[in-house]
Amino acid sequence: MKISLLTVSFNSAATIGDTIKSIRSQDYKDIEYIVVDGNSNDGTVSIIKSNEDVISKSLSEPDKGIYDAMNKAMKMATGDVVGILNSDDFYSDTTIISKVAAAFADPSTDAVFGDLVFVDPADLSKVVRTYSSAHWKPYKFAWGFMPAHPTFFVRRKYYEQFGLFKTDYKIAADYELLIRFLLVKKLKYKYLPLKMVVMRKGGVSSRNLMSNVTLNNEIIRGCRENGIYTNVFMVYSKYFRKLFELFQ
Repeated sequence: MKISLLTVSFNSAATIGDTIKSIRSQDYKDIEYIVVDGNSNDGTVSIIKSNEDVISKSLSEPDKGIYDAMNKAMKMATGDVVGILNSDDFYSDTTIISKVAAAFADPSTDAVFGDLVFVDPADLSKVVRTYSSAHWKPYKFAWGFMPAHPTFFVRRKYYEQFGLFKTDYKIAADYELLIRFLLVKKLKYKYLPLKMVVMRKGGVSSRNLMSNVTLNNEIIRGCRENGIYTNVFMVYSKYFRKLFELFQ
């Protein structure tokens, strides 16, 4: 089973080396690794070129944003299964892709996801928060919850059947795509109780108040475009739930 791993980057010289290293270290070898860069000018392209032995295909050119870049990478993929690893993230250990492949050995499994951990960018060994997908169910989309997208793997044929990321979303095209795949199209998924991906704290969706407002507006939009009832109060209630969890 060939697994395509996609990384999109823009001025990621400080972090993409860790991303590539984590893929290089995987003990599963039937990997197609694709990197699409947005015409970086900080040395990212040099790092990509210096790792061509592990990178199957690469491209560096201007794009219309992260989801446009992801769609470019997706169109280049030829694997049976596709996963996306952001250019400032990395896999938690060397066996992650082997475990993903084992899950897809069951032909009834359409998609797989697990957990991720947020770490302090200044100290990658310091875990700040764990994002667990253990208790996630499709109905929770309406309440602002999705499985951890960086841990999401799906059979490539479903991107061909159900479409790619919508590029008119600024932050939550991944949320809308997961609604489409897991709730509307009802793909059969398997949760892996693994901390699969390590993510540096401070991503675009949580950068500031306006980013959170944009994120939640797009979550509501994504639900409504797919016929899922939600409203502002339902989506924003997730913050109260998260606050409650801190005191458990």
